[in-house]
Order: sequence, then structure tokens, then C-alpha cells
Amino acid sequence: MGRAFRWILPHPSLTLVLALVWILLQNEVSAGMVVFGIILGIIIPRITAIWWPGTPKGFRLGRMISYSMLVIRDIIVANIEVAWIVLTVPNDKLKPAWVSVPLDLKQPEAITVLAGTITLTPGTVSADLSNEGSCLLVHILHTDDPDAVRDEIKDRYERRLKEIFA
Repeated sequence: MGRAFRWILPHPSLTLVLALVWILLQNEVSAGMVVFGIILGIIIPRITAIWWPGTPKGFRLGRMISYSMLVIRDIIVANIEVAWIVLTVPNDKLKPAWVSVPLDLKQPEAITVLAGTITLTPGTVSADLSNEGSCLLVHILHTDDPDAVRDEIKDRYERRLKEIFA
């Protein structure tokens, strides 16, 4: 029974989200729209299931919540810092840098979260991942010490992600 359920609903939360989004897009709740939303919510994940990675092993939701709070705080602080840089530092005084961040992370989901975190934080952009997945190339808007930024990424984000995806 469990195997049949997983075959029909490979991603139950996605099924629920797709059904709810369909219903909300219709601007009216009717039995037909609910049924059609559920049908879409079952069919779309089933068709796309072959491209989805497996569920990460050892994912720690509690640590992910605290990580998310840290990232939100960092985004707010970085917005203020980037605004200050834009308003006060002339273009010819900017010190952009490319930094190669060696990765200890091995899981694709963890690397994706790290790259997304870097890109979401103003002033930094994840630009490339090495073919082996062992190094992430990051562009920094303005820094005096690129090595310190690399070390901060590894300590502040990667270390925590290793605990989340342990």
C-alpha cells in the first residue's frame, strides 16, 4: 500500500501546493475546480518524478529553520551595506573580486542551498560550480580581503549546511 501511495504521490507536498495554487488562480471555489486542481496536483509530480532527486538523507528541519533566520538577517544587513556602498563609494574605488570557494559539501541539495544563499545575499553572486562539484565561483561587489569573504562563506553557511544535511 505504501509503495502504491508513493508511486501515485511521489511528492505529496507538491501535490497539495499545485492543487491550492490552481484553486487560487480560479478566483472561485467550486467542486469541479477542486477536483481538477487535485488531478493536476497528482499528474504533474508523477510526470516529472523521474527528474527529481531522491529525498536528502539526514535532513534536520530544526537547524534549517535557524539557518533560514540567519540568512534572512544577513540579507537585510547586506542590503543596507550594498546601499551604503552604492551611495558612498565611487565606481573607480570599488574593489570587486572573484573568489573560488572549495566545497566540503557533497549533496547536490546542500550545494544548491549554499549557491542560492550566496546569490540571495546582496553584494555576492554564485557564478559557477566546477564540473566535479568541488568548488563554487563567487563574485563579490566590494571587498578589501577576498580570502576573508571565502572563509566567512565556509564558516557561516557551509558549516551549518553540513550539519543540516548530515
